[in-house]
Parts: sequence; C-alpha cells; structure tokens
Amino acid sequence: MEDELRSEYDLNSLRVRKLGPERKSFGETTIRLEPDVAEVFPNADAVNEALRFLIRIVQEKKVSTHIKQPHNFSEEVDESS
Repeated sequence: MEDELRSEYDLNSLRVRKLGPERKSFGETTIRLEPDVAEVFPNADAVNEALRFLIRIVQEKKVSTHIKQPHNFSEEVDESS
C-alpha cells in the first residue's frame, strides 16, 4: 500500500479528539478543579452557578461597603470659625 500523504505532514504531533458529549470545542477554556472541590459539584453548570452566586455576593458587599463607609472627619469643614 502506497502512502499518499506529503512528507511535510507530521502525524506524530496530532492530538486525538474525544467524540461524543465530552468533546470540547477549541475555543473554550478548560479549568481543572482539585479533587476535593470536584467532589462537591456534579457538573460544570453547578460550578458556574456557585461562582455566579459568589460574584453577586462580592459585588453586593463592595456596594454596601462603599455606601456604609465611615465619614472621614479630617475632611469636615469647621463651620464655627
């Protein structure tokens, strides 16, 4: 059997792609969770939901901290003079 591939094609550098639902597109970012964290989350949707919740909490905390900051007395104008 004669090989029809050109010599510049290096087949040893090709990666094997998974088939089926585990297959990833090339544009996605893959994040690897540590085993203890992965035990808590059954799938990617659960991880994303938890992270979105955390983001909302942090953003709300920043807004409430900004609103509730103590008044800086050094900036007060002395109206008695």
